Amino acid sequence: MPLLEVSGLSKEFDGLRALDGVSFSADQAEILGVIGPNGAGKTTLFNIISGIFPPSNGKISFQGKMIHRLKTHQISRLGIGRTFQLVRPFQNLDVETNILVASGHPYYPSFRKSFAPFRKPEILGEVQKLIDRTGLRLYARQIAKNLPLGIKKRLEIARALALKPHLLLLDEPSGGLRFEESVQLMELIRQIREQGIGVLLIEHNMQVIMDLCKRIVVLDHGSKIAEGSPEEIRSNPQVIQAYLGKES
Repeated sequence: MPLLEVSGLSKEFDGLRALDGVSFSADQAEILGVIGPNGAGKTTLFNIISGIFPPSNGKISFQGKMIHRLKTHQISRLGIGRTFQLVRPFQNLDVETNILVASGHPYYPSFRKSFAPFRKPEILGEVQKLIDRTGLRLYARQIAKNLPLGIKKRLEIARALALKPHLLLLDEPSGGLRFEESVQLMELIRQIREQGIGVLLIEHNMQVIMDLCKRIVVLDHGSKIAEGSPEEIRSNPQVIQAYLGKES
């Protein structure tokens, strides 16, 4: 049984079809790439999987359970974590507290009380492990707004991992990073996969996507135009046309 199965997924906004009958599946501990030109529907796909938008048509199954009508918090608690293109830490909290807030999320009686971190010893221990796993030890006491972008991206992943997901949706995690930072990020994503967590990865950096993924889904104008190995995607005429346009 696939970890995630997307079937005939469509989404319309005021008559504009952002997704059109998209279908694919992702397996346990797989890094599945999702690529496509700007406006292809990639982030809309993530927004529907994570419950931000309901689909207009189609179904989503996660670990055999239908989730396409669930709320965001329900989907998160089932085991789907998410990062965004624009990093969104609590700017005035330090790294440790940012992760602590996410780690204590299942225990908070209300959103307001989530700003008073749930400081139980077992949760604090889990936070320290996450800090080490994501390479944030040197930054643990630094305020999030003062961090460089590469470290903020790691913090975003750490906060998503604090929810103990079975599937992690990463939306352009290498965007804006230097080459060395991208290499370090790729190693972190590999480690996440080795821990048995599936990864659905949107990326514009083709080197990152080709190095990390054994299978890639390509979207264009809301439709899936290709699916296959990096070698198959590189040579696919529809993919080449989508990125480079028709020859004049």
